[in-house]
Amino acid sequence: MNKYLVLSQEVKDGMEKGLPIVALESTIISHGMPYPQNVKMAREVEQIIRDNGAVPATIAIIDGKIKIGLSNDELEMFANSKGIAKVSRRDLADIIASKRLGATTVATTMIAAALAGIKFFVTGGLGGVHRGWEHNLDISADLDEFAQTNVAVICAGAKSILDLPATLEYLETKGVPVIGYKTQNLPAFFCRDSGLPLPMSSDKLEHIANMIKTKWELGLKGGIVIANPIPEEHALAPEYIDGIIASAVKEAEEKGVIGKNITPFLLGKIVEMTGGKSLEANIQLVKHNAKIGAQLAVGYFNQ
Repeated sequence: MNKYLVLSQEVKDGMEKGLPIVALESTIISHGMPYPQNVKMAREVEQIIRDNGAVPATIAIIDGKIKIGLSNDELEMFANSKGIAKVSRRDLADIIASKRLGATTVATTMIAAALAGIKFFVTGGLGGVHRGWEHNLDISADLDEFAQTNVAVICAGAKSILDLPATLEYLETKGVPVIGYKTQNLPAFFCRDSGLPLPMSSDKLEHIANMIKTKWELGLKGGIVIANPIPEEHALAPEYIDGIIASAVKEAEEKGVIGKNITPFLLGKIVEMTGGKSLEANIQLVKHNAKIGAQLAVGYFNQ
């Protein structure tokens, strides 16, 4: 086991019993949602994974170690503390070496999960190619991570704040499979359908599990995106949310918000402009991803 990894007792026990482990990120807690909704969401998502036969492993950087599985007190700390670093691949070694608190992004959670031998990871939505990328080349490290790290990620597509056609094209260039679960089009986070067709889709988790296993047995390096739309009853209408996103993006540009700060800024602004509707949608899509992700992990391990 890597000397920088520390596993919770629940995760250790699960691994010893041969149970499927499902990774969860911590940036969604510390940077993606306000308190106390963030910690309530985190605990509920962990319980959903348990209820569906898998073991949750929320990942974060604490005291120079990568913690695989957080205690209730640690979840509370990440939900209700200021100054926690947002850690992507570039930052990981520095945050560990300096023993700072770090919340893992999609990219870093994939790295940590792979180090711990965890094959499945549930999140909300992927990072990707940001709008206006042709001017500032702002592309999330999440996308390159998929090209090199063998973790299957269950998500509600990519975040609506992104340039979705460019994000899908970038994943194709990197050879990353994007498979829709019960959808033939890419989900758009708050919305069920971006209108962008996916190269593959399936209504059966058994088929998706078999495809994942086949990919890795063939030695095809890299992750897989399982795109799982937000439940219809919680989805926001594109004609409602698109204008709000455009306004938030414009404000970010005017204020010079760039880099790793742009996603938290936009999500916070959208929550404000929707009167909390986007936050509720975000919470519901993560819960749904947890249910499907746990079921997929169980199916994979039972093959």
